[in-house]
Amino acid sequence: MACRREKESSVPLYQHVMHEIRSKIESGEYQSGSQIPTEFELSTDYNVGRVTVRRAIEELVGEGLLTKQQGRGTFVNAPKLMRKVQFGADVRSFSAACRDDGMEPNAELIARYSAPVGGDIAEFLSLEPGCEVLVVERLRTANDIPVLLDRSFFPHDRFSFLEDAELDGPVSIFAEICAQTGSYPKQAPGRTIEIVRAGQEVAEALDVPVGEPLFLMKSNFLDASGEAFFVGWQYVVGSRFRLST
Repeated sequence: MACRREKESSVPLYQHVMHEIRSKIESGEYQSGSQIPTEFELSTDYNVGRVTVRRAIEELVGEGLLTKQQGRGTFVNAPKLMRKVQFGADVRSFSAACRDDGMEPNAELIARYSAPVGGDIAEFLSLEPGCEVLVVERLRTANDIPVLLDRSFFPHDRFSFLEDAELDGPVSIFAEICAQTGSYPKQAPGRTIEIVRAGQEVAEALDVPVGEPLFLMKSNFLDASGEAFFVGWQYVVGSRFRLST
């Protein structure tokens, strides 16, 4: 798949640093248990302020990727233990799930930007580490109550239509994708669910305290022919959501 790299991007500076650090962790450049560069070194490397670096690190601490040790620095956490939970391949959109439960779905577009990816995302999408994808973040609500923050990663070449699509309001992004590509997303094997703590950005969007435990569901999606389509991450407020298998 073609690789897109951009010198200029609309991604906020702290998110750019956050994605770069995450990519280096996922690629193994920053090994489990190793210390990452200091805030000063990272601010020099990325030509940003230390406040920006600190915000990026705090978000990654919330995701469980890093740990800050007083007086020592910031270290990469060991990978989490994996246990399989069986899910079906059929995908029901958030909008459809809400309506089936008698609730009114809605969505607010939080951000839309290009960002580099690595690790599992790049591997699934057959991209070289560091290639940029389109990231779409939407807050999903049920009866106006925030339930989850959806962060999806789309290859630019197949999903350029999402760069200008109307994604605010009760719009199903799955339906939009199907209308534009002719393929309704299908769940690929390997969905994972883990517990993370809400960083500042996610906490503000979901109206929960910073540090609130959340479900993080990571899903890979296929197109109608079974080829890699896109990747979706959902930060879910556990007290407002119920899973069934």
